[in-house]
Amino acid sequence: MRGWNDDPFTKKARREDFAARSIYKLEEIDKKERILKGARLILDLGAAPGSWTQYCLKTLSAAHVVAVDLSPLEIPEDPRLTFLHGSIEDVDIVGALGGRKADLVLSDMAPKTSGQAFRDVALSLTLCELAFENAKMHLKPGGGFVVKVFMGEGFETYREMVRKAFTKHSLFRPLSTRKHSREIFITGQGFKG
Repeated sequence: MRGWNDDPFTKKARREDFAARSIYKLEEIDKKERILKGARLILDLGAAPGSWTQYCLKTLSAAHVVAVDLSPLEIPEDPRLTFLHGSIEDVDIVGALGGRKADLVLSDMAPKTSGQAFRDVALSLTLCELAFENAKMHLKPGGGFVVKVFMGEGFETYREMVRKAFTKHSLFRPLSTRKHSREIFITGQGFKG
């Protein structure tokens, strides 16, 4: 059996000097949904090791990214990046955003999986709810949202919450998602505020 390090997306990320293979998930979402279009201030929740932040900085030359994670980023420093090392509930996101509202909130947060599907889905949903609460607090009207969700109990209720908060929403499972993964991404555009 091939190891995860042999995965073609992992190899590609290493070759292209990205922190993780998850870069290609956001890239696919952006190509389909154009979620980054016009974004100048981005909040990246669960940012480590940093590939989504890297993608935003590479794609949007005038953007500033506020990245938050319990783990450190593994990407080069950039004057357009503010990193808040700690729990989303404890760091000063409002201060890091300079009192402004974000154009886009991203969340690739995931729990440490146990292999017990019911438990992992419940933990994922808790993180998704936290991401959604942060989007409601920090996103400007008209803004966008991308969140990773594990499919399972509670998914449809969560999806409906996102649908009601945005003028457009969609589900997306990138080709770069591992075959065995329960993850799917929900995007929201046109935040109603």
